[in-house]
Amino acid sequence: MFGDYVEEFDSAVDRFVDPLRKQRGADRVFYTASALGDFGLLWVIYGLLRALRGGKTNERAAIRGIAATGIESVLVNVVLKSFFGRGRPIEQREHPLPLRQPKSSSFPSGHTTAAFCGAVLLSEDDPLAPVYFASAAVVALSRIYVRAHHASDVAGGVVVGLGLGWIGRRLVRLGPRHSGRRGR
Repeated sequence: MFGDYVEEFDSAVDRFVDPLRKQRGADRVFYTASALGDFGLLWVIYGLLRALRGGKTNERAAIRGIAATGIESVLVNVVLKSFFGRGRPIEQREHPLPLRQPKSSSFPSGHTTAAFCGAVLLSEDDPLAPVYFASAAVVALSRIYVRAHHASDVAGGVVVGLGLGWIGRRLVRLGPRHSGRRGR
């Protein structure tokens, strides 16, 4: 029964996205975003750019974000996806631009998980936080657009990515911990 709702959700999102597909500008944006999301590449680039801005906080955030990209990838692509055997929506058809065809389970979207985990970790104490989250959203939407994931895979990836990012922030803080007590 729950599966029916998921399938209905996925179909509704696909019907909404379908008219946008194969438009040159949209193809360029979403296929590029999907490629930049491969192996967490975009989040490594953003981490390196943050480190280049200098300062201990930026360097620590960059190291934490880049390390989390590798940890997140193993947790999601090796451990979590092994519990789900969901097929991907990719049809045997020509893609207007190159697209790497992943072989793992479709749920959750690893690109989306990496995107939102990276955005949470890199955005802390950074005025560029909106850029990170906007980029994460475009990467996530790209996976639906290129038909590499169902919409529900992407929704699950957002939840897992935000959760992993939150855990990462708690485990590896950018600055000194405060006990919350004042006056001592």
